[in-house]
Amino acid sequence: MADPTPVQRVELTEPAAALLRRLAGRHGPLMFHQSGGCCDGSAPMCYPRGEFRVGGSDVLLGVVDDDTPFWMSADQFAYWQHTHLTVDVVPGRGSGFSVEAPEGVRFLIRSRLLTDAELARLEDGTPLATGADLEL
Repeated sequence: MADPTPVQRVELTEPAAALLRRLAGRHGPLMFHQSGGCCDGSAPMCYPRGEFRVGGSDVLLGVVDDDTPFWMSADQFAYWQHTHLTVDVVPGRGSGFSVEAPEGVRFLIRSRLLTDAELARLEDGTPLATGADLEL
């Protein structure tokens, strides 16, 4: 019998969820975008929703903590499509653009490969939404 539990591509640790809720209390609804490298390495950036423009080819990996979308560029998703992401929070200096930066902490991705069973269930599911699917 198939497992009816949906496979999540991205989740939060409890400390990351607690920080996200505190930040949302200050900044309103938030969103994540997984940066693709360069200056910020490959870090999940957290922005007030609407202050970061999602590109037409960006991929919506999921929604964390009930209402926070998590986006990634299509090019990066091509490399990470077989990976489960866990957003954690650690002490340190994050990007000046991500809303957690003044807190003295930063969001961090911990990853693992999806299992064969998880991949099979994802392949049978609905395709991921992209930025092109957003209503303007």
